[in-house]
Order: sequence, then structure tokens, then C-alpha cells
Amino acid sequence: MSNVLAIQPQQGGALALSEGELIDVLQSSLYPGAAVPSIKMVIGYCKAAGLDPMKKPVHIVPMWDSKAKQMRDVIMPGVGLYRTDAARTGAFAGQTEPEFGPMITDTLGGAHITYPEWAKVTVKKIMPNGLIAEFTAVEYWIENYATKGGPEKSIAPNAMWTKRPRGQIAKCAAAQALRLAFPEGGAQPTAEEMEGKSFNDFEGTTIDAGTGEIVGGKKAEERQKDLPALEDSKFAELLPQWHEAIRTGKAGKGGAEAVIAKTKTKYTLTAEQEAAIRAPIASAKASEENASTPLTYADVADKMTSAFTLPELDEAAALIQCVPEEKQRAELTAMHAELTKGMKE
Repeated sequence: MSNVLAIQPQQGGALALSEGELIDVLQSSLYPGAAVPSIKMVIGYCKAAGLDPMKKPVHIVPMWDSKAKQMRDVIMPGVGLYRTDAARTGAFAGQTEPEFGPMITDTLGGAHITYPEWAKVTVKKIMPNGLIAEFTAVEYWIENYATKGGPEKSIAPNAMWTKRPRGQIAKCAAAQALRLAFPEGGAQPTAEEMEGKSFNDFEGTTIDAGTGEIVGGKKAEERQKDLPALEDSKFAELLPQWHEAIRTGKAGKGGAEAVIAKTKTKYTLTAEQEAAIRAPIASAKASEENASTPLTYADVADKMTSAFTLPELDEAAALIQCVPEEKQRAELTAMHAELTKGMKE
């Protein structure tokens, strides 16, 4: 078997190097410091997919292997490869500049960081009838950031997500939008989405080709046991933001269930917290029933303070979205979180 790797770029003729020469070039330029076996995996991936490794279409992503108690290198495509594949279809009409939500200052795993709440990217695709269709993805920073991880299981963001909080979440949103617009391009998570994740935690993880969502594999329940609980104070802070995202559609097609699924990749949620996140779903039905008589702040506050059990409290909280004023809805949501905390104590 020949040890020569021949790759045909689109322009400029053939690039033919022996495997040893190619390893030296890649190791000294595009993948400095990478181990030879990892470089060979890059070459194998590119050879199988007909890609030019000199354009760095894939990345070497170190992932913690909790079984082997060491880091492992995994080869994953970058968001740039998704964009290249989309362009080669002839139907890619570009993408918008990323839009960002409000900046949030937080402390995660002892690290202080300021990050955008969310990033939104829209990919445009030329349909067979000539019309331009738009595929928009909104990704939340707290649900995507890469942790330092390792044996201490730190939930602090890693160096890249600390240094480039906007840039990294924008890449995740772009990857999501590209999968939505061009599902035939592949369903593997990108390096930007998987960097800092545990190899074993994501064993069996796949992407829903219909929605572009990363969904948990067969070990999703086992992963929950190792995650920290979402503190009540933090939950009370995030809940109004989630409800607003669900109400406006920014949470995606899955609505409350998408928010819960993504949050549970970082934290464990109690049954009461999940019920509180789902409150907008119940409120939609309640809104129809109460459409002829809009509820006031006092009406909902009275129902919540009169509740004796958590189910009664959650049922009353489902009416929050029936209150017209956004500020009052936010105050009632915070009140619900505090009352929930009090009942649990």
C-alpha cells in the first residue's frame, strides 16, 4: 500500500506528499504540539472525506475520558467546514452577522466572567423555486460554554470561552443554523460545540437532523448524577429570561422542553424547577380560557400566595403569562421562584 496521500484541491493542481512529510508540515504549522497519532487521525479523516488537510477543515479536540482518567484527542469538523459544504451546494445565499443578547456578569466555578445571554445567526438558502428561505438559530451561552472539566469537574469556562465569549457562542449559533438549512451536510457536532466536554459524557450523543438540536445519548440520565444543582438564586435570575425566550419563540421549536434539555447538560433540575420552566405552556391554555377577562398582577399574586402545595403554586404561576405588562410578569415570576424556595424549606 502506498504511503503517499494525494489530495485534489479545487484549484492549483494536486498536492502530493508522503505521509511523513505531511505529518511534519501539519505538526509544525496548523496543529502545533499535536501528537503524531492525532495528526494521523486528521489525515485519515480528510482522506476519507476528500478534504485538503492544509485548509484545516477539522480540529483536534482534547476531551476528558473519565474511564481512562486522561485526555483523549477527537477529530471534529469546524463550523467553517459546514459553511464550505453549504457553499458547494450552490444554494448557500450567505448568513447574517451574529446578533447578541444582553451582557450578563456571573461567577461560574469561582471564575468571574461577562458573557452575552444569547447569540442569533440566520443562514439563507436558495430554494428550488428560486425563493430565499431563512433558517435562524438562537443559542444561549450558559447552555453551550465549554468547561475546564478535568478530574476536578470544574464548571468554570475554559480559556477560549473566557477570552472570546461572543465569538464562541456565535460559532455555535452558526453551526446550528447551517445544520437547519443544510441537514444533508452532516449531523456531527462541531469542534466549537464539543470543546471542553467530557468524552464519556457525550458517548452516544447525536444531532436531530430535523431540528439541528444536539440531543442526549443513552447515558443522559447517568450524566445528570455528576452535574451540580442549579441554585435557587440563579434559577430565579434565569427563569424570566427563559419564559421570555419561550414566549417569543427564541427558545426554538422545542420551547420549554428545549430549554430544560439544554439546561440539564450543565445542571440538575428539580421537578419543581422543570414545572416552573413549563409554566408558559400551561399559561397558553389558561390564556385562552381567560381571554375575555385579562388577569391583573394582584389576581395572580393572590392565587400564588394562597397556594398551600407546590402543585397549587405551579398551577397559579401558569397564569403569569396572562398578565399584560411584561415588567409585572417578571416580578411575578421572581415571586414564584421565592415562594417555591420557601415551600421547599
